[in-house]
Amino acid sequence: MARAPQGAEKSERGGRGERGERGGRDRDRGGDRGGRDREKGEDDLIDKLVHINRVAKVVKGGRRFAFAALVVVGDGKGRVGYGSGKAREVPEAIRKATEQAKRNMVRIPLREGRTLHHDLRGRFGAGKVILRAAPAGTGIIAGGPMRAVFETMGVQDIVAKSVGSNNPHNMVKATFAALQIMTSPRIVAAKRGKKVADIIGRREDAAKDAKEA
Repeated sequence: MARAPQGAEKSERGGRGERGERGGRDRDRGGDRGGRDREKGEDDLIDKLVHINRVAKVVKGGRRFAFAALVVVGDGKGRVGYGSGKAREVPEAIRKATEQAKRNMVRIPLREGRTLHHDLRGRFGAGKVILRAAPAGTGIIAGGPMRAVFETMGVQDIVAKSVGSNNPHNMVKATFAALQIMTSPRIVAAKRGKKVADIIGRREDAAKDAKEA
């Protein structure tokens, strides 16, 4: 019985068929990656890593290290949220924190889409913050964790100061505590049964009186 040539035997084990199959699998993987990228683009969210801390758990064999991440997520149009996550690896901790931040997003009313409607004070634990509305062109005058919150939220002009703890978690939570008590002319008008123009007119009159005084 005649045997096939050695080269033909190799070609049947094919290299082409196997390479073709591999190529198909690679194309499929590439398609999946493209789909995930499109989903990220559709979300249109801005996320910032505020702080990452290495923590250790003492066990029988020694220390077991993990990482705790604090992330702020916003859409740049008034919606913002924060979250924390812990894992054995840094990317996984950031992923957990980002998912939690997306679930905890809240909408904050902004004046002219760039600053706060009025001055605010917030407190959480030992963290205390003061937030003040600012005229156009001021920029974001804030440091560290608070700056990340304002940038992701879409605030363009603000003056902020932390007068308490410099712990990033307390500062972020105190900032959110302040933002969540902010009211807009529309909210005040709805509560009082008046028009928004009446509320804004009174605010402008009060500002003029303050300047004259």
